[in-house]
Amino acid sequence: MAQHKISTGQQVAVVWDSHSSTEALQNFVKDIQAAVGVEGHVSVENLNQLLQSSHRESRFDTVLSGLIPGSLTVHRDEVLAEIARIVKPGGRVLLKEVVTAETGNNSRLKAITKLPTALTLAGLIEVRELQKEPLTSEQTQAIQEELGSQCNELVFVEIEGKKPDFEVGSSSQLRLSFVKKTIPSEKRAVDPTAAKLWTLSANDTNDEDPDLLDSDELLDSEDLKKPDPASLKAPSCKESGKRKACKNCTCGLAEELEKEKKNNLKPKSACGNCYLGDAFRCASCPYAGMPAFKPGEKILLNENSLHDA
Repeated sequence: MAQHKISTGQQVAVVWDSHSSTEALQNFVKDIQAAVGVEGHVSVENLNQLLQSSHRESRFDTVLSGLIPGSLTVHRDEVLAEIARIVKPGGRVLLKEVVTAETGNNSRLKAITKLPTALTLAGLIEVRELQKEPLTSEQTQAIQEELGSQCNELVFVEIEGKKPDFEVGSSSQLRLSFVKKTIPSEKRAVDPTAAKLWTLSANDTNDEDPDLLDSDELLDSEDLKKPDPASLKAPSCKESGKRKACKNCTCGLAEELEKEKKNNLKPKSACGNCYLGDAFRCASCPYAGMPAFKPGEKILLNENSLHDA
């Protein structure tokens, strides 16, 4: 079977469907067996029973499907995945399938442009179309009756693909070299002016009367002016509404608010007549029962007066 690239000693799987005759199947298998010789092996599987077969993974060098004369094979996605599973890494898959040249069909037939994609999704690489030929009227009618399809533009496409040279989930140890390579670093050129600026001479270290700068000479009249406290406040301190000092307030707002808080704690007269005496005081006045006093005079209340109030 030179046209199928079968060589001596190979393990070959032949997949057939019910449309091919028994005689055609026997003749095809006979030719494959003669090509592989006594050292090889040929396994024959029905297309509808392939998923129930007990073939181990990566068993066959080549899988041939739909190539027997009279076949009208349509490979489902599950079948393509099973074919890719049982073929060896680096092995070949050669298929012949009925496809449609019409686009946008809703039948089980694949479009001719979608067949390579289906093989790629199944796990095959280097997918390429070998040849195509039209179906006869009898074959077209048989496919239409079997699949319930109304497609008329049907063709046979012979296509092949290859399984990658590795198994899914396989691993390989990488040889890593951790030898550090010494890369000569280029010496940067030094600016002579900068080098002179940072270089100390013997005269500099032995100078008994070094020139020192007076820090006050570095300040001018503007620096000595006392700043306006309002100018030191943050922009948020000048906003209207409830004022609140920052956590680390340095503008004096915190002291100002603390002072206002203390002033608010001092007792204030509601009527302004507390110092005049009981005749002018309110019923709830804390100074009730005490003599009149001068405004601003410090008044000490005893404990009994506080309880009565």
